[in-house]
Amino acid sequence: MTEKQQTSHSRPGYRIVTAILFTLVAAIVGQVSSRLTASRQLEAATHELALTPVNVTRPLSGAPASLSLLPATVQPYMATKIYARTNGYLLKWYADIGTEVRKGQLLATIASPEIDSQLDAANASLRQVEAGVKLAQITAGRYANLSHTNAVAQQEVDQANHSLQGQQATLQASQAGVRRLKQLQGFEKVYAPFDGVITSRKVEVGNLINAGGSAQGAELFQLSQIRTLRVFVSVPENCAGAVQALRTAQVEFAQSPGKLHPGTIVRNAQSIDPVTRTLLVEVDVPNGAGRLLPGSYANVRFKLAQGQPGAVLPGNALLFRGEGQQVAVVKSDDRIELRNVTVGTDFGPTVQIVAGLTGEERVVLNPPDSLLQGQRVKVVDAKKN
Repeated sequence: MTEKQQTSHSRPGYRIVTAILFTLVAAIVGQVSSRLTASRQLEAATHELALTPVNVTRPLSGAPASLSLLPATVQPYMATKIYARTNGYLLKWYADIGTEVRKGQLLATIASPEIDSQLDAANASLRQVEAGVKLAQITAGRYANLSHTNAVAQQEVDQANHSLQGQQATLQASQAGVRRLKQLQGFEKVYAPFDGVITSRKVEVGNLINAGGSAQGAELFQLSQIRTLRVFVSVPENCAGAVQALRTAQVEFAQSPGKLHPGTIVRNAQSIDPVTRTLLVEVDVPNGAGRLLPGSYANVRFKLAQGQPGAVLPGNALLFRGEGQQVAVVKSDDRIELRNVTVGTDFGPTVQIVAGLTGEERVVLNPPDSLLQGQRVKVVDAKKN
């Protein structure tokens, strides 16, 4: 067999081997390329998942007139606990809880047999002393007439006069004792000190009554005047100056949500509480119909005047760190910039930023404490207010 014939016979095998090798190389290259692509995709997805998701908002420009909403405590205009001034037992009560009473109205009667007996004895003793005074007056008068005739010694005249003075002093003491017991007897009847509503009755017929408020259970009634309600609200220090200039406010009671009741700012503590850093303000609310109840929960709205210009942000956008008050701003490359800001007026749910923002930034809401300067984040909900 010639060389030319051998070459022609080997070319098909060579071509088959070459095709197989090319196929294997192509398969390997394709597999490697696919794995590299999957690896890059996995790396990108992992990097994407590693980014902290944040919600952002844009500040409102300016500081418009605002209604500051603050929690308050509601109290009656006047309230008192009524105690007994004499010992005894309760004979009868005339006013139950919820009863409207007038000033001077009889609320209860107390039976005090000991006081009554002591008064009877004191009256008897008084009559005895009065008789002694009359006798001493007669004796002193006779001795005075006899002294002109030298029928009695001057010593006897002086003794008669001194005896009369002693009897008169005893009479005054007896009269004072009777007056004291009559006053105690008068306390057997308990009267309302002012117009109001009985909000508590803590006695029943037959209960032992102790005079004064020191003994346990000595309180008989609680009386409240509710035609006007006192609403006490603690105003933050940075709003205290603005509130002091106001004369009116609006009060929303939990029992009538959505309805605003007009109130008058009547006084304030004129001092910032060093513990809470707030100013105590009293707002009086008319309650002629008696539908508003003392002790209920309420919110007070103050219409604050136009403040200095700035940006308004939700209160939950602030970060409190050692560097001071900051906000987290998301820049155009989705990286965090921690920016120091100056807070002006705190409106409750929102705060006024007077320095540190231009008003065009994307500010992170509820920023986590783990946010770092320059950290990349994923914006999931960009909002414009």
